[in-house]
Amino acid sequence: MSQQKPETPDGIPEPGDTTAAGAAPQPTASEPVEEVVVEEVVVEEPVARPATGTEPAAAAAAPPAPATPPAPATPPAPAAATDVDDEDEDDDDDDDDETSTGEQYVVPAGTVVAAAPGLPARLGAEAFGTFFLVLTGVGIALYASFSNVGGGLGVALGFGVAVLAAIVAVGHVSGGHFNPAVTLGACLAGRTPFRDLLPYWLAQVVGGTIAAAVLFLTVPTTLPALLSQGAEASTRSFFSGTANGFGEHSPLALLSNGQAEFGLVAALLVEVVATAVFVGVILGATDRRANRQHVPFAVGLTLTVMLLLATPVTNGSLNPARSLAAAIFSDSWALEQVWLFWVAPLLGAAIAALVYRAFAAEPVEDSLFGEDELYVADEDVVVTER
Repeated sequence: MSQQKPETPDGIPEPGDTTAAGAAPQPTASEPVEEVVVEEVVVEEPVARPATGTEPAAAAAAPPAPATPPAPATPPAPAAATDVDDEDEDDDDDDDDETSTGEQYVVPAGTVVAAAPGLPARLGAEAFGTFFLVLTGVGIALYASFSNVGGGLGVALGFGVAVLAAIVAVGHVSGGHFNPAVTLGACLAGRTPFRDLLPYWLAQVVGGTIAAAVLFLTVPTTLPALLSQGAEASTRSFFSGTANGFGEHSPLALLSNGQAEFGLVAALLVEVVATAVFVGVILGATDRRANRQHVPFAVGLTLTVMLLLATPVTNGSLNPARSLAAAIFSDSWALEQVWLFWVAPLLGAAIAALVYRAFAAEPVEDSLFGEDELYVADEDVVVTER
């Protein structure tokens, strides 16, 4: 009488067993069962381990399992189930609920994450900030001669408070430059990529020009003649009081009826030094080791005092976009002299940036006023799409 071949401890026949050939083993109450989740459908599968032929000898004494009738064929699991084991091997904990939804995904460690706003958003922020700056500062200067704003002090404070508010409002989007000289300094100092230089300049010029156009269009047509006491005057000549100039068009020459004036060299030197100090304060205040909560106040106050210094000499520029915006709507001499108010501030910004890089105690940051930037993730990051 032939003896039936024993089974393994798990109830699975060893190779060569002809008992109930072709019949699929059925799970019993004593068999462990694992669940495979595929698209919210749970399929129960018995844990089957292939026989190795090296089972302990005690298994030979185990009584044979009774033959069971063939089970009905089980439909194949969806194709997505074949990836479950691979995903478990690749990532032990990536099967969390957060990564199974369509709204979230995991960014692996070492991936370069683009967290910065897009270029259109940054250019919009620069255009808005420059618009606000020119609208406030030039607007105060336009009517300072007959308003109670304190003359040069009121104009300087207007520019300072405007840049402070603009930095708080949109500085985190674009870096809060609002000035071509500041953008150049940031590029040379390693804070801003050079590919953004020309787009930022264009946005700043557009924003400043729109602000000057708004101010120009709101000037009453009868106001220039009224202020000139019957002399022939135009809106452009009235608007020229906000333009930057030197020589016979410097504020000192106008106040002294031409008896004294600040020439080209004096105007160039004052604008270079004032802009260098202004940009230097910005680079230092936004350093990694500085308390960035005070950045808007430091920048606003520095701009105020530097304009108080430069206003008697050149009417105070420190910002090429501001100078060009005012010159476009002024008499022709303003456009003829506007070149100096591009060259001098840009030169001052370059000097400040190079000095900062020479004496910086650590590698420079890639941002000014906390603008977002590219970074490499140190660990897996769960990103939610909105």
